[in-house]
Amino acid sequence: MAALIHCQQISKSFGAKQLFANLTVGVEEKDRLGIVGPNGAGKSTLLKILAGLEQTGEGTVTRRQHLRVAYVPQQAEFPDQATVAEVIEQAGEAAGVPLDECLVRTQEVLGRTGFDHGGIIVGPLSGGWKKRLAIACGWVQSPDIMLLDEPTNHLDFDGLSWLESLMAQTPWPWVMVSHDRWLLDHGTNKIAELNSRYVEGIFQVNGSYSDFLEQRAAFQESQSQQAQTLAGKVRREEEWLRRGPKARSTKAKYRVDTAHALQAELAETKARLKQEGTDIDFVGSGRKTKRLIAAEHLSKAYGDKTLLRDFELVLSPGTAIGILGHNGSGKSTLLKLLAKTIEPDQGTVSHADALKVVYFDQHREQLNPKETLRKTLSDTGHTVMYRDRTVHLAAWAKRFRFQPEQLDLPIELLSGGEQSRALIARLMLQSADVLIVDEPTNDLDIPTREVLEESLQDFPGTLVLVTHDRYMLTRVCSQFVGLDGTGNHGLFAEYQQWERWLRRESQSRDGKGGSQSGSGRSKRSSNKKLSYKEQQEYDSFEATILQAETDVESCQKKVEDPKVVSDHVQLQDAFDALAVAKRHVEQLYERWSALDAKLKGGRE
Repeated sequence: MAALIHCQQISKSFGAKQLFANLTVGVEEKDRLGIVGPNGAGKSTLLKILAGLEQTGEGTVTRRQHLRVAYVPQQAEFPDQATVAEVIEQAGEAAGVPLDECLVRTQEVLGRTGFDHGGIIVGPLSGGWKKRLAIACGWVQSPDIMLLDEPTNHLDFDGLSWLESLMAQTPWPWVMVSHDRWLLDHGTNKIAELNSRYVEGIFQVNGSYSDFLEQRAAFQESQSQQAQTLAGKVRREEEWLRRGPKARSTKAKYRVDTAHALQAELAETKARLKQEGTDIDFVGSGRKTKRLIAAEHLSKAYGDKTLLRDFELVLSPGTAIGILGHNGSGKSTLLKLLAKTIEPDQGTVSHADALKVVYFDQHREQLNPKETLRKTLSDTGHTVMYRDRTVHLAAWAKRFRFQPEQLDLPIELLSGGEQSRALIARLMLQSADVLIVDEPTNDLDIPTREVLEESLQDFPGTLVLVTHDRYMLTRVCSQFVGLDGTGNHGLFAEYQQWERWLRRESQSRDGKGGSQSGSGRSKRSSNKKLSYKEQQEYDSFEATILQAETDVESCQKKVEDPKVVSDHVQLQDAFDALAVAKRHVEQLYERWSALDAKLKGGRE
């Protein structure tokens, strides 16, 4: 299959810092490529090179002639006073789309990206809706290839599901830099990791993120075995050198050179295999009390918005509960109620005697931005106490990938990911019965998320977790509490159950709203704008949509089938079928909404 973009032996540095060297990577037709790697590996820079926005230091980049590339940056800037439609139209025109065609595409894209209409002013939009707008600006260009840098930033669960569905429908190949492992696992057909530990600087796998993890583990095991074999050769050569052979003959000189070359190769291999990672390990207190936290008949509202109504929950040792809900549904409020940092309007929250609660706040308000990292981690500035052992502060900071020279920097000068690691490092010094964690993955790269995930899985106490990282949620949590944002809640065994419940709740509210608006009217007058066939269609929509959503779930399972994932052609067919099934559901909802609006119009 012909490559759309091909990078051959490219290198890139910024000053003395080299991001990557002699890197070879390409993008082909039908590729849905996810790029991963630790912070600082050069993922965003590589994306800009693919887009032609950044030059390489060395190597060549070849693009297909007349290739149309749409680039969606991590942080897009828009004029505050412009409308959403104006921004999308300008993006299309800048890409050379004819005006008439651009206007038509804009209306289509507005629907795809969830905007009610194009007259919405950009300034007041939330971060999630601005992210949707940035993706819309790429989509309207109808490119040959789309490049997206962290498209999941600022998106809530609803936005993440929307993006997953949208990317499954793209008729063009795309490359995505992302830390969202769920999206990488469900939406890609190829994964590439940028990391200096690989000889070529990159490790590429055809398949999903799960396939990538399996093949990476096998590759690392083979590399470790090769290193052991090489170490054995080096020991034999070093023993030969210690015996002091005379280097007068050509053969002896050759062997001395070989021994030195093997030593250098082993040193390079060890340096490459050594992974500098964050060492996270939360300490549990070992408490066995059955009822650690009991929430009874909780209600909480802010103004006219009710977040919780008659909520009940009991937390026991060893429980790992994930809190689900869209932005503004009350997830963080529930955590604060459980931690007793705020009071409920009604009901009670009771803690077991001398309960130790450690609370990770998503806004990192426990950190003083003016305080140095040294003071943040240690009152003495020299040592910390961990598991009843004294640990030197520099060694403790190193566990979280901090350099000694960073200890005297104020917190406000650290990056978002570094601030998250600093808060984790501070909280780990406290033993806990209950660990309450609110959005810990913000700004964290995948390697750090993986270590954090393992630590949360191993935590012996009780865990309550809020995160938009669906991959972490499904791996760490065994139970889920779902909130719908109107005060209702439910308890679920898996993430997908919550999504189905949320759809039913929404449909139920819509149905009730429709019946209430027609109260006091005769059935004949309320139906006067629907024909006989339309009324039959309207009455059967609930069953029709339920069947369509069942078809989507069936297609989704096929996409996740290991046998399908391992076959590039079958996987592409499965993705196409999933896209068709999801589009069918969307069309049904659109038709239902149109008939419902017509029905309500007849009631007025």
